[in-house]
Amino acid sequence: MPDVGTLAGFYRIAEADPDRRAVVGPDGAVTTYGELLARVNQVSHGLRSRGLGKGDVVATVLPNGVDALVTLMATGQIGLYHVPVNRHLTDAEIAYILTDCDAGVVIADRARPVDGALDGTAGLAAGQPKSAPGDRSAGSVMWYTSGTTGFPKGVQRPLPDAEPEAVVPLATWFLGETCDLRPGDGVHLVTAPMYHAAPCAHTMFALHLGHTLVIAPAFEPVTVLELVDRHRVTNSMMVPTMFHRLLRLPEEVRERYDLSSLRQVIHTGAPCPVTLKRKMMDWWGPVLYEYYGSTETTIAFAVKPHDWLEHPGTVGRPAPGVEARILDPGGAELPAGEPGLIHIKSAAGGFRYRKDPARTASGTRGGWYAPGDIGYLDEDGFLFLCDRRTDLIVSGGVNIYPAEVEAALLEHPAVADVAVIGVPDEEWGHAVVALVQPVPGDRPSTRELLDHLGPRLARFKRPKVVEFRDELPRTPAGKLSRSRVREEYLAGQDVGTFAARRLRS
Repeated sequence: MPDVGTLAGFYRIAEADPDRRAVVGPDGAVTTYGELLARVNQVSHGLRSRGLGKGDVVATVLPNGVDALVTLMATGQIGLYHVPVNRHLTDAEIAYILTDCDAGVVIADRARPVDGALDGTAGLAAGQPKSAPGDRSAGSVMWYTSGTTGFPKGVQRPLPDAEPEAVVPLATWFLGETCDLRPGDGVHLVTAPMYHAAPCAHTMFALHLGHTLVIAPAFEPVTVLELVDRHRVTNSMMVPTMFHRLLRLPEEVRERYDLSSLRQVIHTGAPCPVTLKRKMMDWWGPVLYEYYGSTETTIAFAVKPHDWLEHPGTVGRPAPGVEARILDPGGAELPAGEPGLIHIKSAAGGFRYRKDPARTASGTRGGWYAPGDIGYLDEDGFLFLCDRRTDLIVSGGVNIYPAEVEAALLEHPAVADVAVIGVPDEEWGHAVVALVQPVPGDRPSTRELLDHLGPRLARFKRPKVVEFRDELPRTPAGKLSRSRVREEYLAGQDVGTFAARRLRS
């Protein structure tokens, strides 16, 4: 059996070890590296036969599975941009992205039909050779941002003028430095949709590392534990919402499964309360790796488990090749411990927003990019996030960070989820409102929650209003959608009576 650590990524590993297990699908079907490469090569030839050349775009509207993997790896060796589209978007939202990215080929499936799309990759592969295409060059994934400030835009990076084998080693080295992921016989559990950036990237690089992919049919806590136990999963990528759901399992259920194979569980995409992360590491051991970044910057800060335990709450130090600074509203750099707007500069190269040079110019200055988050660096250079600039609450002239209030409320055992927002208030400018989703069958009283916050938060940070909701809106990636929460809350309020409803606290 070849040493995959000496081979530069998926294509070379598959050629050298074709019988190696590549994928265990949602239905349990196994695909080997050799079988996957054969289909990847066929689809590469099929895309070229349709006239696509370097720099053109292929879009997919697919569930997790072999077709999504095949398209990802096929575009990745013939210099194409791949645009994965969230299949839960409306027809109009999908059509907008497909038009904006100028997709030359669209691949979907029958469960989510799209006008003009191919049904899977079978048609592209039919009759095509299984040998590698000639004139290979690395492609790239082009992600569309969430569109919180308007229509979403594609984040487009220059295509390397080189074969994938010349590009992959640097990326896999980077993941080794930040997440301790190494080539070999690892097993990666896919728990989240691959049309999101982090799950897709970890899925792709698991193949470049020679790991086996186990694709969960959906995120169900017991299913995830069972898959880890059965397949001896070594690494996975999750979001904090998944940790909440896992921890709500009864102790006797958790104890049924052997999770000792886990080495790295990487989380990102949303703030993770300190108490929540401690509980997960008490259960799973020191295996939680965290990083912070954005579609534009990829991984900008990263922290390993033992460093986090020494600096609880941090999202890490700058990743290799990344510079960071914290600036005040006037652009002056702030000292350690002072919150301000985070700015990031990466040696990995720049990006542009597709068809939007104005937005590109406004979002980056001199190679520095501001993701829109507020945070501070401590004396040791570890970054601590406060909140999104757009979510900041200013009440009585004082800054209040919703994420801090949410984290404190989530420490209450009867709180399943919570969204904290600021609403207009004549006296204070904004007032803090907490919308709480209780644990089923265990709804706490408002007074109980405020008493819980007493020793945890200063008085001015505590909510003036607490309301209960059966469910809070989240994106498919698990991120709380505060903008939707705020819009829905304000739409249902009589602002004139708000002051009379405030809690006397």
